[in-house]
Amino acid sequence: MLETLRKIVQEVNAAADLESVLDVIVRRVQRAIRTDVCSIYLLDPQRERYVLMATQGLNQKSVGRVSLSVEEGVVGMVGQRAEPINLEDAAAHSAFTYLKGTGEKKFHAFLGVPIIHHRTLLGVLVVQQKLIRKFDESEEAFMVTMSAQLAGVIAHAEATGSILQISDHTKTEADRKFEGVSGCVGVAIGPAVVMTPLADLDGVPDRKVDDIKAEVATFKRALAQVRRDIKRVGRSLAKRLRSEERELFDVYIRMLDDNALAGEIIARIKEGSWAQGALKQVIGEHVKQFSMMDDPYLRERATDIKDLGRRMLTFLQESGPALSEIVFPENTILVADELTPAMLGEVPTEKLVGLISVHGSGNSHAAILARSMGIPTLMGVVDLPYTRVEGLKVILDGYSGRVFVNPSDDLIECYQEVIREEDEVNAGLEGLKELPAETTDGYRMPLWVNTGLIADVARALDRGAEGIGLYRTEIPFMIRDFFPSEQDQMETYRKQLEAFAPRPVTMRTLDIGGDKPLSYFPIEEDNPFLGWRGIRVTLDHPEIFLVQIRAMLRAAEGLDNLRIMLPMVTSVREVDESKRLIAQAVEGLREEGHNISQPLIGVMIEVPAAVYQVRRFARRVDFISVGSNDLTQYLLAVDRNNPRVADLYVPYHPAVLKALQFIVLEAHKENVSVSICGEMAADPGGAILLMAMGYDVLSMNATNLPKVKFALRGISFERARALLNEIIVMGDADKIQVALHSRLKELGLGQLTRPAIPD
Repeated sequence: MLETLRKIVQEVNAAADLESVLDVIVRRVQRAIRTDVCSIYLLDPQRERYVLMATQGLNQKSVGRVSLSVEEGVVGMVGQRAEPINLEDAAAHSAFTYLKGTGEKKFHAFLGVPIIHHRTLLGVLVVQQKLIRKFDESEEAFMVTMSAQLAGVIAHAEATGSILQISDHTKTEADRKFEGVSGCVGVAIGPAVVMTPLADLDGVPDRKVDDIKAEVATFKRALAQVRRDIKRVGRSLAKRLRSEERELFDVYIRMLDDNALAGEIIARIKEGSWAQGALKQVIGEHVKQFSMMDDPYLRERATDIKDLGRRMLTFLQESGPALSEIVFPENTILVADELTPAMLGEVPTEKLVGLISVHGSGNSHAAILARSMGIPTLMGVVDLPYTRVEGLKVILDGYSGRVFVNPSDDLIECYQEVIREEDEVNAGLEGLKELPAETTDGYRMPLWVNTGLIADVARALDRGAEGIGLYRTEIPFMIRDFFPSEQDQMETYRKQLEAFAPRPVTMRTLDIGGDKPLSYFPIEEDNPFLGWRGIRVTLDHPEIFLVQIRAMLRAAEGLDNLRIMLPMVTSVREVDESKRLIAQAVEGLREEGHNISQPLIGVMIEVPAAVYQVRRFARRVDFISVGSNDLTQYLLAVDRNNPRVADLYVPYHPAVLKALQFIVLEAHKENVSVSICGEMAADPGGAILLMAMGYDVLSMNATNLPKVKFALRGISFERARALLNEIIVMGDADKIQVALHSRLKELGLGQLTRPAIPD
């Protein structure tokens, strides 16, 4: 499905004007869904009418002539409700209006999806069929995805007639110690195994081979396939190209001769390099040479050589062993340009001890999965020359965010001691599952977990979690090629709700944008963290928001343990608008016969503007939750996923601590409970301070829950308050960190703090 979307967008990119854009959309969507009709009605805001602007299946003479008022017909109802309408027989619906001259009278099945861009309704995308039947969930999901993806394209084409292109990014190299951002704390030592991106020459790692003869044979097979491929393409285009243009294919074939590129690559293989690495080296050298030439024609030949290289690499990768067939060494540290969950699934978990990603962030779904699995992980190690570390011993320090390549024996011994200490601590925490998080003087602190995958549930329950404080609903969206349907979402959410029932499950509405884009709904911005993300996206796309809310409500039917949480709110207007849409979904489902209970609704305090409106929010919602990760980065103006400024991201900054204390005091004035679901709650020292501030619930990753429970059971509430009073007046983050570490050691909890690791 993603491939279909890409092809449609590619064709749209090549379209000359809006009329061509719309024509491409209706033709390709009709073909993709195999339906009789696909039409686009665009809203004329001045006339307040929907005008039929493109169709495949209706009378072409009606294009541009037929229109509906904004309150007329099923199309008008789609726009008014701002959500998909799926009817098995549209003509039988009370809102149906027949458009004369279109020829639509013979069509019955109807699916209309609003086209919305930045809260502006642009029109309605419609598919119809002669059969009397409802379009299925996958067809509806595809249409919602198509509409959302193309809303911006249509808006941009309407304004300028052009489509923005995505720029490339480059990588640099540095020394043998490399800085990144922690995705999951912990230490790992082992050989690096580099994952090669498909058809990406720059991402091919250096690797030696023993069986040179077999490697040469592999390359020659790929070479023969590329030659056949080029000849086939040349023949198919022969009639449409001039003779001088056809010569290009002859040039390609000559480049592949044994005396040209092919011969050089084989020579490198005979020196011990694997075929993909030899290909990368030779192609890279030739590209560099041609790129430096003064003659424009010769400089352009660099593009031809890169194209040949990618073609050969594709065939080599297809002929090589599958990922599942690779023999991974013990203590594998997986390295990739950008880690994906699919990569993790291919490596035997008993052999995987660490993960390193050149790109990506601590909030990427790969990092979230790593935390749920308890695998030490580093993200954003942008300077690491990852293609050259294959097979080398690596130390991954998930506490400081560092990678050491080819470390000394002394450094290895030091980190091995850290691993031994970690193992001892974890072994001592295994008996805490059934015990409450209760201080020595009887103060009870509920501990919940943050989840995103069904795999998190078993781990969380095994560690004694009392509820879910944050279920990241964007994860099911990120592991698909298109927006999941209402039914798909409902089934996913039901598993989380059932597993924890009757314990509460807090589901955050879709939080994309920033460092969490969707491949099929890209958001390109210069400053994404200050851009279109969180509640801003879903309120601008109510058709996506309503489908998700309906799925949540249906999933909770009969369980009644659902809490809905709104991310990135900055104003009471956003809260009021969200509550109105939730009420609309509740009412709609009840009208359909579902037994739906009104869920608790809460907001996340993640931006400074929200901090000073806590009491206003508290009067409108049932609970408040603090996202301390984002709140910290916004208060300090530090991108927590940027390794360049990672040392400035300090959770124990005096301003952060005072803001956290202010939030809970303000919320309690309105008798509203306050939880916190950022990483600070997962740190034993931070958990003690948050408890002392008065937070009602602490939510964290399941891996850290036993450590936090142990810390809280090892201190009295009175002592925790005294520690908070001592620290809250301090003005330096480093001194706060030292004081906290010192007090924990005095309490006999020093083993729970970040281990002492050499610089």
